[in-house]
Amino acid sequence: MTFRRQIEHLLLSEIALPGQYIGGELGSIVKPKDSVRGRFCLAFPDVYTIGMSNYGLQLLYSLINRRNDWACERVFTPYPDMEQSLRKHGLPLYSLETFSPLWEFDVLGFSLQYEMSYTNVLTMLDLGGIPLHVAERTMREPLVIAGGPSAVNPEPMSDFIDLFIIGDGEESLPAVCDFWLEMKLNYSDRRLALLETARRFPFAVVPQFYTVRYDSDGRALKPVPNESGVPEVVRPAVVEEIEAFEPPIRRIIPLVECVQDRVAVEIMRGCPGRCKFCVSTVQKRPIRIRSPESIARIALESCLATGSDEVSLLSLSTSDYPQFEELMKRLREVLTPLNVSISVPSLRVNHQLSSVMRQLSTERTSGLTLAPEAARDEMRQRIGKPVTNENLLAGCEAAFANGFNRVKMYFLCGLPDELEADIDGIIDLSLEIGRLGRRIRGRAPIITTNVSNFVPKPHTFWERLGMQTRGYFHGVHGRLVDRVRRTGISLKYHTLETSLLEALICRSDRRFCRVVEGAWRLGARLDAWTDYFRGDCWERAIAEAGINVNQIVHETIPDNKELPWEHIRFV
Repeated sequence: MTFRRQIEHLLLSEIALPGQYIGGELGSIVKPKDSVRGRFCLAFPDVYTIGMSNYGLQLLYSLINRRNDWACERVFTPYPDMEQSLRKHGLPLYSLETFSPLWEFDVLGFSLQYEMSYTNVLTMLDLGGIPLHVAERTMREPLVIAGGPSAVNPEPMSDFIDLFIIGDGEESLPAVCDFWLEMKLNYSDRRLALLETARRFPFAVVPQFYTVRYDSDGRALKPVPNESGVPEVVRPAVVEEIEAFEPPIRRIIPLVECVQDRVAVEIMRGCPGRCKFCVSTVQKRPIRIRSPESIARIALESCLATGSDEVSLLSLSTSDYPQFEELMKRLREVLTPLNVSISVPSLRVNHQLSSVMRQLSTERTSGLTLAPEAARDEMRQRIGKPVTNENLLAGCEAAFANGFNRVKMYFLCGLPDELEADIDGIIDLSLEIGRLGRRIRGRAPIITTNVSNFVPKPHTFWERLGMQTRGYFHGVHGRLVDRVRRTGISLKYHTLETSLLEALICRSDRRFCRVVEGAWRLGARLDAWTDYFRGDCWERAIAEAGINVNQIVHETIPDNKELPWEHIRFV
């Protein structure tokens, strides 16, 4: 029985939702193995329904497959039932396009979107037949690389990833892939091949060529090169013109329902804001823009190719797009005849919000999503988000007048110098918007208030600050729950255990690799999913590794101390 037949038999008899494991989707690209010079597998360390909703995955998949000499395939983290069945039957994790085991590829590339996906990387490596540790691999194994938002501090995954790409991937990823094929031809020693790669690319971090030092308090200092020619400071790859990289028109159409089922078009990369808590504004500099004509053409051609009835405009701050009214006019001209709606998921609360709301329709979505981050103007000034409640209320008023009946808002708690008035203000502002909607619409709108726990991330203005304590957040959550009772406001707040673990991971150094592996070996899987998260595995792994949680998570790092991610700089 062929490998594919074995998998198909397994899926039919043992696995829930088998459609996510069989490939063959409309828009997927299958190239015969012997028709290309190099083979790349794009690995998304989360389940299919999340990964297939990711714009970056579709973009890189298309860009690599446009080349005649490379094939790009996909693999996602299997659910526990699939993992267990693969292990029981002695079968490897495989790509969806050609059912190839992961060990067969030249390059395996992980997209690190979130720290809570790190154990998924180990699951995929292990199931794919690739040694977990960099030191155990030879030239027979694929080059294991990683990029994405969480790669800005590579240290907690440095034992498992050969090379991290910092910054934009459109030009850097193909360059690394091509160079690795040269290394495979010229080197039998993997370490030497990796050393040449580290010397070649100023945007690449190869952790084994950086030595980590520690001070007398046990704090990790800035990693320093241990070989000549390795860059002391790594700077991101930056695509100067995003127009030069055409996004896919014929996207892959998932076989099962995914988190997002719509055409996504990136209209702008970068953000004019300077929010002190936000790592994305640092990572995505400078601002680069697609023209309204280009966006309208891409949206139209994509809808015609896929049959989608919704287009989503992607950027960090869509309402800051400088030609927004012209863009909406062009989109309506080409999409209205097709009965295609336009969604704008990332609106900045600013003086333009009212005007933006008058440009949007409620044909299919009657909800407005905003991120005020803080409820009081004074706090917003402190966090670098210079907008006012006057702007917010005016925007909501325009939205209600234009037919919107739902408002979802995102706030942070645990910010520096936070007052009880800032916490109470979250509910007060939500109630005020509810009253505004009732006055305009004649009935109460649906208000959903989401509150996240502030995590001081690397490379942000507040990267040295400690996170608030567990007790503090429990008090805040309790106060919010008390205030929201019998108001009609739907309150949601992020799970504290995962927020604290996220802070520990993103602020840690190379010693944390032992914790990631330890938690994984104890059974940690799909940690971003509440149904699967096992805090006990992480607690035990942290204790066994002797990690000083309080020092890493809650203590402020003095200005005269180096940082474990300081060898990477965005400015």
